Parts: sequence; structure tokens; C-alpha cells
Amino acid sequence: MRRILFVVAVFLVWAAPAHAKPTVNVTASATLGAAPLTVTLTASGDASTYHWDLGDGSTADGPVVQHQYGPGRFTATVTATDGGGETAQASIVITSAQLTLTGPRVATYGRRTTFRGQMVPALKGSAVTLYAGDALARTAGLDAKGRFAVRVRQRAPVTYTAHFDTVSSNPVTPAVRPGLDVSVPHSGMLGKPLVARAVLRPRNAGTLHVRVWKSGHELAAKAFGGRAVVRLSTRRLASYVIRITATPTGSFAGRQKTVHTSVFLPYLAQGAHGPSVRMLERRLAQLHYLLRGVDSFYADDTVDAVLAFQKVNGLFRTGRVTPAVWRRLQTARTPRPRYRFGHHIEVDKSRQVLFEVDHGRVVRIVHVSTGATGNTPVGHWRVYSKVPGTLPTGMFDSSFFLRGFAIHGYPSVPTYPASHGCVRTPIWAAPILFASSYYGEPIYIYY
Repeated sequence: MRRILFVVAVFLVWAAPAHAKPTVNVTASATLGAAPLTVTLTASGDASTYHWDLGDGSTADGPVVQHQYGPGRFTATVTATDGGGETAQASIVITSAQLTLTGPRVATYGRRTTFRGQMVPALKGSAVTLYAGDALARTAGLDAKGRFAVRVRQRAPVTYTAHFDTVSSNPVTPAVRPGLDVSVPHSGMLGKPLVARAVLRPRNAGTLHVRVWKSGHELAAKAFGGRAVVRLSTRRLASYVIRITATPTGSFAGRQKTVHTSVFLPYLAQGAHGPSVRMLERRLAQLHYLLRGVDSFYADDTVDAVLAFQKVNGLFRTGRVTPAVWRRLQTARTPRPRYRFGHHIEVDKSRQVLFEVDHGRVVRIVHVSTGATGNTPVGHWRVYSKVPGTLPTGMFDSSFFLRGFAIHGYPSVPTYPASHGCVRTPIWAAPILFASSYYGEPIYIYY
């Protein structure tokens, strides 16, 4: 009886291990690296066979396998099987990262430049570091698609790379244009100093070469270091074109600027003619003050355009050009309309000017005179009648907008309200305004 019990006990001790699962561990030569990433996967334990699901659709067999991963995040799983058919599994995550970086081909010294990139796989919340050469420049987080953007102020030509752990991007090396600060007055008065200045930033980025054309004739070119000062003659009326070219040194890129200036007469009035009048008329036309044309003659249309400019800018209403008018012309901008839709007419009674507006832009500015008693009706009206030619009352090319009130030409257009209630325009301007208006056109009159 004792012998039988012993045999059974031995059998139970020997049979128990037959039902235990095999042990298995997995290691990888690398779990993070730049794509394509070659990884050696090793399974260890007491199993007889090993089968791998490599996570990217590939499989392999054996305790040691080598596999190359494209960009992505993968889970490699090994299934271990012992001689009795029992199995066990172990897994490891492999990140094969691809980091790309883009930037401009040319950047400007002292200004911020934006570099953009993307990492695959998109590890949202992770951070990418941008290096300028060996120096850390900026750090940026990844969005849900693995994208990032970094802005860096340019100081010198340098190669940029993005880094995530041991993964590096492609290098990006934008050329850097030096900063070029040019100071030239828009115009200068006859006999007064007129100086053009240019400064290169940084000063060692290159040399400056200056070419000057005076009234179409090129003067002798000059070379400077990182700073240039050119004194322009103001003995005679002239227009200047100045071209400053930066010839770079080292890895900097080239840079060029062209500026214009001129010499004008300090005082102009009706009857004047010549280059200064042309300069005046060209500037008035650029600001959309109505003229017959840029013809170098200070005629009645030039007087009216100067009056409109003086009204808009709060200057004395003389119709003559003084140094104060010249200075204001240099910085003036076309006024903005009060209403910004469609084609319409606006009359500003406080300044005694008319604006022709086309889709939010003032295209014509005209000197006018409204009702002497303030009776020119304020409000929103429409052209209901257009009468060409001269009426018995002296009204010329009339556009009626309310009863007998009209916008029309008239021989006398003072700088102040003087009409019976209509909006008077200069005779020469009336046909232009008459031709550009239409039946039903909106007219806004306001203070």
C-alpha cells in the first residue's frame, strides 16, 4: 500500500510543469530612431519556437530577427511556444521617426523668419527643438498632425536643424540679406541741403555702392563701407534717382534699394510753369485731386486742386503753394470716404469738398462751394435728373438730386459757402463729374 502511494505522488510532481506557460522576454537594439530604422529584436526564454508580428504587417520566425521600419509607431509582438504547445506573448514599441524641416531660401537680417516642420509619427504634446548650428534656438510643441512652427530672428547665415531626442531633420540654410536702412527726403527745397544716407546692418555684411541719376543723367558712382552719405546738389531744379547696392561678404546675400527725390521751388502760384509745377501736379494726381492733366502749367485747374488739398488738410485756402504745402504733400494720404459701398458722391460741407467714391476708394477730390445760408440739404439723395450744358441761371452740366438742388459747374466757386443751395464745382471740372455720374446714383451730403 505504501508503494502505491509513493508512485502516485511522484507522478503528480512531475506532471505539474507540463501545464505551465513558457517564459518569454523581448528586447530591441533600438526603440527610437530616425526612419528608416533597422532594429534587431531578441526573444529569450524557455520556449521551443518564436513567431513575430512585427507591427507593420510583416512577420518573422526565430528568437532573433532583424527588421527595417518606415516612419511610424509600431508594436512588435512575439509569440513563444513550448514543446507541449503552450504559448506566451511579449511586446515592445518601436518608434521610427521622420522629422522634416522647411524654411525660406532668403531671410532678412534683424527680422523674424518662420521655420515649419512635421514629425511622423505625430506624437502630439511632444516637443521639437530647433538648433542654429550648435546653439539651441527655439522649442516648439507638436500638434495633432505632428506639425510645428518656430520663429527665429536672423542675425547671421547659419544652418538650422530640428531635433527630437536622437532624431534629426534635414538641414536648412537660408541666405541672409543684410538690413539696409535708407533715409532720403521725398524732396528738398531749392538751395537747402539735401542728403541721402544708407546704413548696412550688420556693418560687416558687405560694402555699399551708390549710383545717382540727376534728371536722367548718371553721375559718378561712389563706393562706401557699411555706411554711405551722399550730398545732392540743390542749386537747380532737379529730380534724383538713387540706387544703393550692398555687395555682400561671406555668406550674406546681396541687397538693393532704389529711392527717388527732387528739388523744388519753395513758392508756386498761378502762372508758374516748369519741372516744379509738374512735380506738384504729379503728387496731387497721385493723391486723386482732380486735374485736367499733369502738364507743368499752374493753370486754374491746378489752383482748384491745390485749394481742395488745402481744405482737406486744414491749411490756409490760398490756391498757392508754400513750403508748408510742400511739407504736407510729402506725408499726405488720400482721404477715406465716409461710406464704402458702390459708386457714389460725397459732399463734406465742413471742408467744402466733393469726393467721388468707387467701392470704398476716393477716386476724385474737387473743391466746391455749398449754400451760403447752410441750406444745402444734408442727407442721402439720388440723382433724379441730368441736364447738360448751361441753364439760364448759369448752372452748367447739372445733376439734380432734390427739387432744384444740383451739383453743377459755375464760374465762381469761392473757398467758402456762397451758392443759393446747390453744390458748385469749377466749370472745367463739371463735365468730368457729369460724365461719371448716372441716374439714381447715391449722393451723401454731411458735415
